[in-house]
Amino acid sequence: MPSPTPLSRRSPNVASRASKLVLATAADAPAIAALRMAAADTLTREYGPGHWSSAVSERGVLHAMRTSRVYVMRRGDKIVATLRLATKKPWAIDTSYFTDCKRPLYLTDMTVAPRSQRRGIGRLCVDAARELARTWPGDAIRLDAYDAAAGAGPFYQKCGFREVGHVTYRGTPLVYFEMLI
Repeated sequence: MPSPTPLSRRSPNVASRASKLVLATAADAPAIAALRMAAADTLTREYGPGHWSSAVSERGVLHAMRTSRVYVMRRGDKIVATLRLATKKPWAIDTSYFTDCKRPLYLTDMTVAPRSQRRGIGRLCVDAARELARTWPGDAIRLDAYDAAAGAGPFYQKCGFREVGHVTYRGTPLVYFEMLI
């Protein structure tokens, strides 16, 4: 596995140059699909094939826009991150592991452009998702992460999410996380 670029050689202010999280439009779908595929390809190269290697299509992104709220973060005119929030529970989530609440939101498909990772953009996305949840209104953010080296569980814990369970869904090991709002 290649070692990441040392922080000292990276642009230290990428996050400060990124704009806020905004609702995506249908015109953003091709760029969102390309961003998610680039991240999937990077994970596959670094960790081998897995569920994270799944293809992402423009059609799939457009479907997500119809069933949830898809957000993007831009740096200039380029999308550097995306995520989606929904009130409908994703298929891989078993609610019995989570704190009982009335208005949970589900965070899925969070992706940061591979060249922009480890520069604070993911944290900005989580912070913005927390604020969006407060105004939605929502009382919790729930998500799952791969229970594997390619998973983002440690990142979510650093952002304030609490681990609430480990499951295997259709052969894919997952870790559940929640953040009460």
